[in-house]
Amino acid sequence: MRAVIQRVSRASVTVDGQPTGAIDGGLLVLLGVRKGDTESDADYLAGKTAGVRIFPDEAGKMNRSLQEAGGSMLVVSQFTLYGDCRKGRRPSFDQAAGPGEARRLYEYFVERARAMGFHVETGVFQAHMEVGLVNDGPVTLIIDSVR
Repeated sequence: MRAVIQRVSRASVTVDGQPTGAIDGGLLVLLGVRKGDTESDADYLAGKTAGVRIFPDEAGKMNRSLQEAGGSMLVVSQFTLYGDCRKGRRPSFDQAAGPGEARRLYEYFVERARAMGFHVETGVFQAHMEVGLVNDGPVTLIIDSVR
């Protein structure tokens, strides 16, 4: 499982011109599920995402987690995180989990984040989405569940 996390001052998702999720301050999480991923991968990634210290403390240093900063999460499914562009010009998505398994683990990740006490908004799984954000910093990290 892979997450691209961005510290944002605001972020939103719309589908067919209708808002489906929005946050003011926190993390935009683009989440990809790989074949063979399990709940254990989602647990690890949810914990790592919530605990990574990328928010400023009183001295302006990145020393606070999402929980300490009091932020929210906007979680958007993105199978293209497992696109392989090494051959040819068209990406291969062979490593990405199928829609059924990807949806199950995406929803499980969202549930885990909510169980940790975070306000979590989402996009719409398998929909064509427009994601808007203001990256704060900019701060962008890639976190993989492969340990």
